[in-house]
Amino acid sequence: MLVFTDKNKLASHISSIKEKGLSLGFVPTMGALHEGHLSLVKQALKNNDFLVVSIFVNPTQFDNPEDLKKYPRTLDNDVDLLKSVSKDVIIYAPTVDDIYDGTTKAQPFSFDGLEFEMEGRFRKGHFDGVGTIVKRLFEIVKPDNAYFGEKDFQQLTIIKKLVEKHNIPVNILGCKIHRESNGLAMSSRNVRLKPEYKKAAPFIYKTLKAAKQKFGTKSANKVTEWVTKQFADHDLLQLEYFIIADVKTLKTVKRKTKTKTYRAFIAVYADDIRLIDNIALN
Repeated sequence: MLVFTDKNKLASHISSIKEKGLSLGFVPTMGALHEGHLSLVKQALKNNDFLVVSIFVNPTQFDNPEDLKKYPRTLDNDVDLLKSVSKDVIIYAPTVDDIYDGTTKAQPFSFDGLEFEMEGRFRKGHFDGVGTIVKRLFEIVKPDNAYFGEKDFQQLTIIKKLVEKHNIPVNILGCKIHRESNGLAMSSRNVRLKPEYKKAAPFIYKTLKAAKQKFGTKSANKVTEWVTKQFADHDLLQLEYFIIADVKTLKTVKRKTKTKTYRAFIAVYADDIRLIDNIALN
């Protein structure tokens, strides 16, 4: 298994692949890999001749320094997990300097307003950091296809916009949310949940499923009010937001119509761990 920490050496290896006319897939991650990540890896391996997986905790997309400090870093275990799927996976595990060349700063981006909805309201500058690192990784890896999970649906939508606005020649593919047996969306942050919060967290998806059912007969406002009450009555979980949005604009729905597609988005604190999830409504 090849593990690169230097972008120039990785680029040289990728050039040798491209010269042969072979296809290259890409799965960018921040490490602490789990079955959700591996499902992306497996999908990418099916569709491409070669696959690069990046493992990099990107400092410019964290608005909370404490969250960055506590984010799990498990490179050795991540390499072993990827090796268990395929020894042919190419790993790029750079340092901050290798990515940012000594200037660890996010560039400003415009995503036509997508960046100001939901996560953008609550995490200042987050999508500038996401845009900066994803654009940089695309420039280094030069993939044909890149794979992202729908758990971060807003991020997926923004990356599609990034590619469109900057004419980056890569095909962006969204992959369905991978869940634990109890319904909790898989996340690298789940390992930090204390036992009582781990037990309580499946309530998030349970509530989303109920909201989907209610959305068939009730207005978006009524469903939002109902969800808000469910969390107000919960002893452990604290709702940050629940939003029903148009999947194209990500703007909060005021009045639903049959011609549009909607999705419900949620962010919840389980103690100091922030969990996000979403569900298609129609």
